[in-house]
Parts: sequence; C-alpha cells; structure tokens
Amino acid sequence: MQKNLREILTYIGDNPAREGLNETPKRIIKSWQKLFAGYNQKPESVLKTFTEGSCSEMVILKDIEFYSMCEHHFLPFFGTISIGYLPDKKVIGISKLARLVEIYARRLQIQENLVAQIADSLMENLKPLGVMVVCKAKHMCICSRGVEKHQAEMITSALRGVFNRHEVRQEFLQFIQRI
Repeated sequence: MQKNLREILTYIGDNPAREGLNETPKRIIKSWQKLFAGYNQKPESVLKTFTEGSCSEMVILKDIEFYSMCEHHFLPFFGTISIGYLPDKKVIGISKLARLVEIYARRLQIQENLVAQIADSLMENLKPLGVMVVCKAKHMCICSRGVEKHQAEMITSALRGVFNRHEVRQEFLQFIQRI
C-alpha cells in the first residue's frame, strides 16, 4: 500500500522522498484505519435494547456530529445527524445511537445512503413503530472542487413506519429545530 501511495504522490507532481512526504504513506494508512473503521463493525453489535424503562413517546437524539468520506470523490463530508424513534416495548441506550452513526459514517458513503442505512438498521434491530433520521452536511467535493460553493449544505432524511404520517414527522422536526 505504501508503494501505491508513493506513486500517487509522484502522479500529483510531488516528490515522495522529500522530508515532508517521506512518512506520509504510513500516516495515510494509519488515518484510514480510523476513517474507515465502520467496515470492521456490525451495527447489531452496538444495538443493545432494554424493555425496562421503555416508553411510548418519541425518543430523539439530535445533532450527532459525524465525519464521512464521499465514495464518488474520496473527499470528506461532515455535519450532524438527528435520530428519532417511537419505541414499541424496547428502547436503546442513547450512546448506541451515536455509535450506530459512527459505524455507517466510517465507510465510503453518499449522504442519501447514510441516513437510509441508519434508519433501516434501527427498524431491523430495535423494531420500533417508526424511525426518522435527518442529516445536514457540508461536502468538500462541492466546496473545494467543481462548483466551489463553500456555504452549501445538503439535507437528507429517511422516514420509516409511523414517521411517514405527517403529524409524527412534524413533531420530530419541531423538536430538532427548537430545542
């Protein structure tokens, strides 16, 4: 892998043997271990559920920070994700929601798939009445190349179950916007 990265450094016009770049291939490989750690984790491994303390009201964790890599340009995108679900006899620890975001964000992604994967994983493992995931992110592929729009933010959502009903969706959106 280091040899391939040295070839890439040469391709872009730099000298991989110069002092500042000499250790760069090793540093890139080490950074990829963190950036792509989601491939080594299974979502169900973090989704421990509880029946004790279960409720019948909406549960929301908002503004979960994340960092991911665009599968189209291999450039970062980052922002926040808010998750809401309506329990059906089981709840999940709130830190598990943040861990679930990390698992999917730490893979090559597009934002539309990221929210869908989180929602589908919760529906499959938690079996709630419904789930909604909203993501707001900045993409370096649109900021640093192409159209170079630095303030552009992309917003995506995934709705499952009862969140397809207008009033449930609106309640969730009101919570994440005003609190």
